[in-house]
Amino acid sequence: MTKITVVVCTYNRCQSLTRALHSLAASTLPESVQWEVLVTDNNSSDQTRQVAEEFCRRYPTRFRYIFESQPGKSYALNTAIREARGEVLAFMDDDVTVEPTWLQNLTSGLDEAEWSGAGGRTLPTATVPLPFWLSLDGPLGDTVAALFDQGDKPGELDRPPFGTNMAFRKEMFQKYGGFRTDLGPRPGDKIRNEDTEFGRRLMAAGERIRYEPSAVVYHPLPADRLKKEYFLESWFDLGRALVREVGRRADVWGIPRPYLSILKTGILLPGRTLGWMLTWKPQRRFYRKCRVWMTAGVLVEFYRIARDVRRLKGVVTPKIQIGRNPRT
Repeated sequence: MTKITVVVCTYNRCQSLTRALHSLAASTLPESVQWEVLVTDNNSSDQTRQVAEEFCRRYPTRFRYIFESQPGKSYALNTAIREARGEVLAFMDDDVTVEPTWLQNLTSGLDEAEWSGAGGRTLPTATVPLPFWLSLDGPLGDTVAALFDQGDKPGELDRPPFGTNMAFRKEMFQKYGGFRTDLGPRPGDKIRNEDTEFGRRLMAAGERIRYEPSAVVYHPLPADRLKKEYFLESWFDLGRALVREVGRRADVWGIPRPYLSILKTGILLPGRTLGWMLTWKPQRRFYRKCRVWMTAGVLVEFYRIARDVRRLKGVVTPKIQIGRNPRT
């Protein structure tokens, strides 16, 4: 008999959490499947606890509430993994809604040992007017709403799914560890990639992740995210996250690797900036601008690592403001 735990980590989103949990409560699964919803409150200060406890009262055998006081989504995720009773763990965000068949379709293939995990299709909740400079096709759609659509055919993924629509057999966390706490959003630090890093970790170890297009999640397109500032900040933090994900690498001929990486990135930055400035089509131009901001984030994160290396050697480097976005 399969046991499934749906993990919903939440922070100060009690209104959208209500919609998310209502959609989950309407899930349809075979009677042979035991499943629960584990709402993990990451130290919210709004009405999150009351919302979650109301669902626990209404569905006492289905919903559970736990509290994680350590700020940071990865801490909440790892606490949920420890507390989960399921053999398969499905993950969704607190601002999405799911189709009634989402959970069954996402997890049904994980009974087979060949699959370590699965990812579904994430679509926008509705068509909304977009700024003339924005297209949701490609990486910018990932930024605004974690959109993930690999077509209509199921099969093996060649890229990790996003945390708003993914599932893994629990033994994968026991074998490869949990989500990295140096990644994942927290107050004062919006760096993400904790979800995709875990998927890449499994893929690098030879594990296979299935794509299931019939497992559909709907993500809103908030108006406050359809602004250039949001995208530029997100891509700057993406650059920092990509460096942090790789971590400190071995020196080359006695030269600390971060120094060489700073040099390499510094060479790339002018070319990417020129490409942005010389592009006239608005959507393509803004995408290239985002890549410039990402490259700047890479450069800043390498500088942070280099500064830490020099501190360990007793050498002080000039201070720069880490985490601030370059200005247009």
